[in-house]
Amino acid sequence: MGDKIVRTGIVVGVVVLALLLLLATCGGNKEDKGDDGPPKKPARTSQGPATQLAVPAAYDTGQGWELAGVSEEYALAPNAKLLAYLQRADGNRFRLRTVDARTGKTAWTSEAWRPLSDEAGAVPRLAVVTKDGREYFATWSYGTFGDDPLSEADRVISFDVYAASAGTRQRIELPWPKSPSVSASGPGLVVGVGTDAAAVVDPATARTVTYKASDLKYPKGCKNCRRLTEVIGVTGKGPLVNGDGEFWVRGAWHGRKAAPKGAVRGIAVSVSADHVLARWDKKPDKKKAAQGEQEIWAVHDGMTGKVLASTECHKPALRPGRYPPATPSPDGRYLIAGHLAFDLQEGTGHCFAPEGGSKPLTLATVTDSGLAYGATGARSAEDAWDGGGTPVSVRIAVPDPEAFSGASRLPVHDLGEVGIFRWTDSRDVHHLLGYAKKG
Repeated sequence: MGDKIVRTGIVVGVVVLALLLLLATCGGNKEDKGDDGPPKKPARTSQGPATQLAVPAAYDTGQGWELAGVSEEYALAPNAKLLAYLQRADGNRFRLRTVDARTGKTAWTSEAWRPLSDEAGAVPRLAVVTKDGREYFATWSYGTFGDDPLSEADRVISFDVYAASAGTRQRIELPWPKSPSVSASGPGLVVGVGTDAAAVVDPATARTVTYKASDLKYPKGCKNCRRLTEVIGVTGKGPLVNGDGEFWVRGAWHGRKAAPKGAVRGIAVSVSADHVLARWDKKPDKKKAAQGEQEIWAVHDGMTGKVLASTECHKPALRPGRYPPATPSPDGRYLIAGHLAFDLQEGTGHCFAPEGGSKPLTLATVTDSGLAYGATGARSAEDAWDGGGTPVSVRIAVPDPEAFSGASRLPVHDLGEVGIFRWTDSRDVHHLLGYAKKG
């Protein structure tokens, strides 16, 4: 009996509650004076990034994505179409985060780690390296594992190498007595660039090979190869080495035997993928002495030394302390470096050196269609990306630079479907933005 009374009471209570709710609902509908529930989030008026920079007309600033609060270290794997950047996790720890460069959506994120450093707040370095068609993101830092930062006994350079597509990691720790210069522009990581003692790290296997000066295999009969010797990169055939007006790939080819027509002395300037950009002195031509001295810039095949494309420029009165690095288009057909542009498929090159007092042109980015972006009066590609100089575009097939009508940010990368831009706001927050290509 007790159970029945309880159940009946429950049923009556439920009916009364239902009637009250029904009356409350009806009353609300009749008044129609608003909603006392939680406020709704305002609808987005645009699916694009919040920041809309002034950019070339080929890009739609209303469509794309935006990342804020990223570090200055980022890298693009063009084949995987992934953009990687370092993100501070907590304290002095970082993680590597990758996003689809077309959508901005997260692809994978690494575990957090603490880089080696003798300086508080230091950020690891980041680059993409390609070996046998596979792309890898590599981060590195330099320091000591011990408590004494002045001790050189435990100083190492530590690499974390991630397969770009999968995010699997390999760690390589290499003892190194002094803070080294590192290059990732060829098919390997080179430690000790600019010296005659270097190491090459294979990103696929993590195998490391070290080289002393005696291991560099000077070309036979080349006395100048033994002077000013320095490793500047690596090709698929081995380390690329400069001497005094000479360069060679250890055990593979000698630049002098692969020189472009009319060249007499040359040095390798940089490596891009498996291409070597070299500057050559040209043999003087008495008939053209009034035109001033010329120099030859050539792109060599890193495997064989064969000249793929070349161009001539006026020889500057003063040599720069550093030459701009070679930058390829995503598909590798085009190559730019400072005021130089090459079409490796057609075997042509163009020099945009200043003439008649004009401002120098620096090319910063090149697309798969052969459209290059740059700026006159910019100090470097970095300066051009950050808004320095007067922005221009140039079709490499029709080498006639055209200035933009107004101020414009230039893409740091172009993947055909999207252009990637960087920007720092007034609060010193770094942004990466992907703007869709029109059409």
